[in-house]
Amino acid sequence: MFRRMLLSVLVRQKKKLFLIALTVALGVSLATAMLNVMFDVGDKVNQELKAYGANLNIVPKGAALVNELYQLDDKQDAIQYIKQDDLVKIKMIFWAYNIVDFAPYLTTQVMVNGKPVTLVGTWFNKHLTIPTGDEVDTGMLAMKSWWSIEGNTMKDDNLQGVMVGEAIAKQLNLKLGDSIELTSSTQKITLTVNNIFHSGGVEDNELYVSLPVAQNLANKVGLVERVEVSALTTPENDLARKAAQDPNSLSRTEWDTWYCTAYISSIAYQLEELMPDVRVKAIMQVAESEGSILQKTQLLMLLLTILSLICSALAISNLVTANVIERSTEIGLLKALGATNTSVAMLILTEILIIALLGGIVGYFIGLGFAQIIGQTVFGSFVEPKMIIVPLVLIMVSLITLLGSMPALRIMMFLRPTDVLHGR
Repeated sequence: MFRRMLLSVLVRQKKKLFLIALTVALGVSLATAMLNVMFDVGDKVNQELKAYGANLNIVPKGAALVNELYQLDDKQDAIQYIKQDDLVKIKMIFWAYNIVDFAPYLTTQVMVNGKPVTLVGTWFNKHLTIPTGDEVDTGMLAMKSWWSIEGNTMKDDNLQGVMVGEAIAKQLNLKLGDSIELTSSTQKITLTVNNIFHSGGVEDNELYVSLPVAQNLANKVGLVERVEVSALTTPENDLARKAAQDPNSLSRTEWDTWYCTAYISSIAYQLEELMPDVRVKAIMQVAESEGSILQKTQLLMLLLTILSLICSALAISNLVTANVIERSTEIGLLKALGATNTSVAMLILTEILIIALLGGIVGYFIGLGFAQIIGQTVFGSFVEPKMIIVPLVLIMVSLITLLGSMPALRIMMFLRPTDVLHGR
């Protein structure tokens, strides 16, 4: 009997039930899209922020300032340079795949037309083979993507070219293709202006050359002065800040959690483990900004999800209430024949839940499409669907259906058969 009544209602009320399904589908689609993007947005926001510079700075232990992360006593002999051959170890730590880019630097002073100028040697786009068998391309150009550069891309095997800062180029009246003579304390070389760049910082007063050129001019073959590292990191929390003060204060469980999470402090710690002659200094302004931006972005997604569900619940409330009022004679007759409020409520809820579930399934797949549109438009990449969203969609459908049906059920409970059947 219950099943026949249910099927009868689904057939007779198909237009109103379709509107309920459409309302649920729209609300669930937006919620699904926002939740998928929210769960996937962390890496994408971090990846976007990596385009704006490094968040770790590796310096020789002897040249390092007071370590801001660990406050450990330093009793070893001062080491003023880092061995170039050790740099591959950066991609051999536990969080190697979170290291997006890194670039070494060696600075020396040269004379150009009788004026002292800072010359910096670096990797522009270096291809490295890691002892683990992996191959990576890394260098300064990827980390300084906001620089405005004139001329062809600088190559690491270009030992006759130089990138000239905009300010120096104006002072020396240099153009692309011009020759420039550099004099160091040991030798004199002539290079060709391959690029003129604008960085908006002190770099505009510097010259950039391939690392071997600077090493020869500085008589520091095989050595570098510092390394900038760009790493994907997890926003800092109380555990990360506690570890930054003193890793030895952590319990074993806390240690395992911290070490196996991509906090900037744990990545720095692992780099120092593998390269004991260096100090790794986190650029906290960048790291904290990343965490703040990520948290605000995720909060925005969550608020949009909640608002979409509230709107859906309100719309369902209006539709179900109108449906109950329209069927008041039918409901009054059921009560007159002995149906209880509970049985009538179960009938109404069952039909609404069936329709809402169908709408939720459609809305879920529409939401996946919306998520991909957001991913491609905002981040230029695919948003990976999260399986955890499926049970969340079921909970959302049930929640908005129950909340939206409450006012209608309250009206139904106060319907008196005598009043309804007599047209009052």
